[in-house]
Amino acid sequence: MTNVWQLQTAKNRFSELVERALTSGPQIVTRRGKEVVVVLPAEEWKRLQRPKQSLVEFFQKSPLREVEVNLERSQDTGREIEL
Repeated sequence: MTNVWQLQTAKNRFSELVERALTSGPQIVTRRGKEVVVVLPAEEWKRLQRPKQSLVEFFQKSPLREVEVNLERSQDTGREIEL
């Protein structure tokens, strides 16, 4: 069985499209011969949306982690303006 559906067929057989996505994996819907959307189980979508690593891990692995950053602010108040 194919996992590619024309849009009109997908609309007419939506329940079957959903069932196939749940049992056979992602289903591709085409419009005018071009792939436009993919129907996949919600759990798979959630898995794909999860970050691959935490923000802490990201910064720990950064090549810039050893760079010293000067966070002190200048005490310069700017120039005087005549009113």
